[in-house]
Amino acid sequence: MELISLSVLDLSLAACLVVLLAILSWHLQLGLQKTLIIAASRSVIQLTLLGLVLKQLFQQSSLPLIGLISLIMLTVAGYEVMARQGKKFSGWWGMGIGTSSMFLSSFSITLLALFTIINVDPWYTPQYLIPLLGMLLGNTMNGIAVSLNNLTTTAHTQKGQIEARLIQGHTWQEAITHIRREALKSGLIPIINSMTTAGIVSLPGMMTGQILAGSPPMEAAKYQLLILFMIAAGTGLGSLAAVWIGSARLFDERQRLRLDRLKSG
Repeated sequence: MELISLSVLDLSLAACLVVLLAILSWHLQLGLQKTLIIAASRSVIQLTLLGLVLKQLFQQSSLPLIGLISLIMLTVAGYEVMARQGKKFSGWWGMGIGTSSMFLSSFSITLLALFTIINVDPWYTPQYLIPLLGMLLGNTMNGIAVSLNNLTTTAHTQKGQIEARLIQGHTWQEAITHIRREALKSGLIPIINSMTTAGIVSLPGMMTGQILAGSPPMEAAKYQLLILFMIAAGTGLGSLAAVWIGSARLFDERQRLRLDRLKSG
């Protein structure tokens, strides 16, 4: 079965649903109508440009160009992690924690999959590398953002409890252990829910796309399982790294709580 092409009119009809949602937001005084329109507009511009870039990229398979696109994806994801924080770290740390954590987790797991599981040659084949990295970065970004936000906001609200533990002789790791644990749990809940409901409540995006493109359903299911497992590992490792680095940043060398290193988002 051939893939059915979508026209501009088809997409316009779908976009009307977002406009309707924005109108409802305005009517209900939710204050999200501007955000919805901006987000929808950004997605149109970004995905259109991405489609044009990937068309050229797939034809050339240029490693420097692929590396540049990957770096741009990582940088934007790092910024989005910082932008979603209620209480975020000031200075370079605000963006650096999320960016470095995603680099360590998403890039390493993507390369592991390309080298040992998919065995694509060359390993930087853009048809595989860019989609896999994009899905990993997107989902890991969400997990890290939630974990870091939970860590910093809870540390701010429980300042007295943390300092009381420090006064009692606890190390900074012991004083913030329960907060780190809850932050990690909050970051992992979305991917756990996705894995739990996949195939029953929801038909995951990659599997849907492959089926619409004409791939056999079982082959699409296998690729979707691969992606889910990679995302779970990437989210877990990325959140763990971000929470560990972030919690260490909340204390100085004398094990004093330093909430002055945070600023409001």
